[in-house]
Amino acid sequence: MLADWRTARVDPKVRAALGLLEKLTLTPAEVRPADVEPLRAAGVSDAAIEDAIHVCVLFNVYDRLADSLTFHLPGPDGYAASGRNLMRRGYVL
Repeated sequence: MLADWRTARVDPKVRAALGLLEKLTLTPAEVRPADVEPLRAAGVSDAAIEDAIHVCVLFNVYDRLADSLTFHLPGPDGYAASGRNLMRRGYVL
């Protein structure tokens, strides 16, 4: 998945979402309503699309803040621990 989400063995819903999120991250000014259609065609609900966009936007803001303000960032072990926590708990508070 980390090497190339396009060829990774993932659910078609996830693949469709990753396509939109990549565009939203790299070229946000080019995102159009038509970019959401592949997600809907794959069976992703509008609520799930909105959730994915919110998470993407927040991560992009945090990344840019961290870069510009030189936040301390964890090493690979810290990120791995965070990933395990997210997989176990999700984004629910």
